[in-house]
Amino acid sequence: MIRVLAALRVCPPGVALTIALLLTPPACSSGSSANVPNVISAQHVVLVVLENTNYADVTGNGTVAPYLNSLAVKGSLIKNYYANVHPSIGNYFELTTGAMASTDDAFTGTVAPPTIVDALSSANKSWRYYGESLPVAAYLGGDQFPYLRHHNPFSYFSSVQGSAAQAANIVPYTQFATDLASGNLPAFAMVVPNAIDDVHSCPDQTTTSCTFAQRLGTADTWMRNNIDPLLSNPQFQQSGVLAVTFDESRDDNINGGGQVFTVLVGAGVKQNYVATGTYQHQSMLRTILQLLGANSFPGDAANAPAMTEIFQ
Repeated sequence: MIRVLAALRVCPPGVALTIALLLTPPACSSGSSANVPNVISAQHVVLVVLENTNYADVTGNGTVAPYLNSLAVKGSLIKNYYANVHPSIGNYFELTTGAMASTDDAFTGTVAPPTIVDALSSANKSWRYYGESLPVAAYLGGDQFPYLRHHNPFSYFSSVQGSAAQAANIVPYTQFATDLASGNLPAFAMVVPNAIDDVHSCPDQTTTSCTFAQRLGTADTWMRNNIDPLLSNPQFQQSGVLAVTFDESRDDNINGGGQVFTVLVGAGVKQNYVATGTYQHQSMLRTILQLLGANSFPGDAANAPAMTEIFQ
């Protein structure tokens, strides 16, 4: 069921909460959920992250990236969306912790709470990371090309490393189709193609033996083959939101990581709409958590603008 939630306040016992569109919350002291703007809710949010591509490489490039451009027609294009930093890892952390825990792709340390895992757990919401070419479920180790660990922020979280149950939520991408077909898709799913399918590398495992257009075309085909079934799923159509973004630009440094193509599609999302606000990865994190009914927002997400303008 899709519904609009009014901003909530945490009140002391005896002060009733009103949860209804356009009704004013009662006067009470603010808690962690205060000042949350109205947003459409969703039962499922799927975030797909691709790599190293300028906004202009994708937008309007129907020859090389027809599927990605078709998503902008089906949903809302976030035109003024910027990555936070170069290289990749800091952006993956911003998307999931609201902070750049590291800007070193070779980072091997741990990341303490708060993270998206903690916010979702507090809201009793399930999650899974679906990594293409992940060696095995619950894998927390280093690169096994074309799987790259620094594209998997969950593998660094202390709350995941210290819990077998949480680590089990890191699964190979092959599990995604099974979960979708069986109705077991989690509330939040982060889908990351491997380095060959996310624009990062060429099929022969280098970045120099093919053109950029070939890499982007490979990713676009992967998206059509793997994500279109999600959008065709009846349950997801009723209550799901798909978000697609790129971790960073190819050679643009505006606002830290450059302008990147970002689109949201799904229940309650405006169709063929171009957003006017300016956003970064912490806004994606906040929007995801608000969609799923969380009332805590890690790091920079606490003060980031949510992309509420794109919802009907």
